[in-house]
Amino acid sequence: MTKSAVLHIKGRVLVEPEDVRDELWVVEGKISYERPTGALARDLRTLEGWALPGLVDAHCHVGLDAHGAVDFATTERQALAEREAGALLLRDAGSPSDTRWIDEREDLPRIIRAGRHIARTKRYIRNYAHEIEPEELVAYVAQEARRGDGWVKLVGDWIDRDTGDLSACWPRGAVEAAIAEAHRLGARVTAHCFAEETLAPLVEAGIDCVEHATGLTEETIPLFAERGVAIVPTLVNIATFPTLAERGEGKFPLWADHMRRLHARRYDTVRAAYDAGVPVFTGTDAGGSLPHGLIGQEVAELVKAGIPVSAALSAATWGARSWLGRPGLTEGAPADLVVYDADPRQDVRVLTAPRWVVLRGRMVSGS
Repeated sequence: MTKSAVLHIKGRVLVEPEDVRDELWVVEGKISYERPTGALARDLRTLEGWALPGLVDAHCHVGLDAHGAVDFATTERQALAEREAGALLLRDAGSPSDTRWIDEREDLPRIIRAGRHIARTKRYIRNYAHEIEPEELVAYVAQEARRGDGWVKLVGDWIDRDTGDLSACWPRGAVEAAIAEAHRLGARVTAHCFAEETLAPLVEAGIDCVEHATGLTEETIPLFAERGVAIVPTLVNIATFPTLAERGEGKFPLWADHMRRLHARRYDTVRAAYDAGVPVFTGTDAGGSLPHGLIGQEVAELVKAGIPVSAALSAATWGARSWLGRPGLTEGAPADLVVYDADPRQDVRVLTAPRWVVLRGRMVSGS
């Protein structure tokens, strides 16, 4: 990790979509738009390129793999993979691991935690969640609201072995009471949702965000837009649906067909939500079956879905940071930024290859 008293970022600094500047300085770990003088000006390193606020992966799972909680070394590697990809702010959307030790590391991304997943008994991936019944939901939501960083994560739907297809996990009354309790405690609530039927009851119950949201339709999209409920589509994860369907088709053919249909219309779904004014943010769902460090690919997927480049960039930078209550490249803010060799507004694929990564005012990646 390279430390410099002052970094000079020169070229194009994309502070916000309509605020592009020629340069900034990193002084004592903070963003400054005033040229330093005296001794500070003599101990200076210049980085040239296109600078963005540190990227946001708003749905990942640090400390988790396909089988459950992982050890310290694996967790560290996951966090470093996010950092190397330029993702410096993570919303951990459910993990059984205690990752608070990461907060003490100056070289690892900041994490906003949603506590551990809360799922219906035997209705989710083994070793991931608290598996409970509806009468316990309020208590567990309160517990995870206190443990997390302002978010709680529910599993809204999953395969029902009795019907052989996706179905909602919670009665409406239980969800309404649980969301009200989370809000009372100052936490927002999000939910894993693939299916169509799950969405309207959750939104009407006051949910703040939905993960994946593959089941959005022309009936439910206006409801999301009216209530300001955000979605995190995780398109790099939805790309795996055909493989999942193939594996499960022998036992659950209805579910497999449903998953293929959700996959086939995934781009149309996300574009229709964006066009209707639904807030859209980037997340990769890394840490289960997917590797960490895919945030650049997720932005490219949003563009492929038809979302304008400026909006796709905002979903991973300015807009996402504002949504999560964290600063960007504003005067005096912690210096978390990424510098690229080319303009991401011209080709978002450059996000997959950061030239320099600056975290907490230190250059942690690049040469």
